[in-house]
Amino acid sequence: METKPYLIALDLDGTLLKDDKTISPETARTIQLLTEAGHHICISTGRPFRSSSMYYDELGLTTPIVNFNGAFVHHPKDESWGRYHTSLSVDVVRQLAELTETYQIHNVLAEVIDDVYFHYHDEHLIEAFHMNMANVTFGDLRETVKEDVTSVLIHAKEEDVADIRAHLSEVHAEVIDHRRWAAPWHVIEIIKHGMNKAVGLKKISDYYQVPRERIIAFGDEDNDLEMLRFAGCGVAMENGTDEVKQAADRVTGSNEADGIAAFLTSYFSL
Repeated sequence: METKPYLIALDLDGTLLKDDKTISPETARTIQLLTEAGHHICISTGRPFRSSSMYYDELGLTTPIVNFNGAFVHHPKDESWGRYHTSLSVDVVRQLAELTETYQIHNVLAEVIDDVYFHYHDEHLIEAFHMNMANVTFGDLRETVKEDVTSVLIHAKEEDVADIRAHLSEVHAEVIDHRRWAAPWHVIEIIKHGMNKAVGLKKISDYYQVPRERIIAFGDEDNDLEMLRFAGCGVAMENGTDEVKQAADRVTGSNEADGIAAFLTSYFSL
């Protein structure tokens, strides 16, 4: 009997990737088996494509990918699939740059797919955020950014993050959604209001005509919540936040203990 194909969505950091940012051989082998069995495996990440493409290639994927938490969805192997880029207006970017006058902000970055604009020069961040693969411009964002952007990152002092987020909710709630990154980064990530990984995953599931009851999604952080709720089977990692575990249908082992491989091996009786 032929099994109907599932769509399996994988977050990267803290989920597919071990803490050393590699994919374990056991997880890679499990994904290979499911791909060969006709299931669709896709990556759904907050990262830009430039810092997720190496994992896409390593797994030999041939599916669309969700980047920037849903603000950019495209098919690396098929240009005709379309590019769905949902951007923030350049005016909002300029207003966000103004916050550097009010708060002790280390830096504000604006990303347009693979072009990155830094408000302040910062060699350390370039290295930390894989910016060496991007086209980087330095200078006041109110001058340098001339087009709508994919996302904005505010790198602030830990004690200021809550205040800045409260301000964003008050002033910009209609136009933006914001989340804070996991430690050690005190970073607020801003994308267009209504964008999240579930929006991207829905585009992919519609394309493959896979109903929600045959969608499995794995995640560990707040930016995975909508995707886990959207999937017929949302799976939280053992290392995930409490909120993620509550939102999920199931909890599997940690990213260090082959949690994805263990769950899929059992679910599909591999």
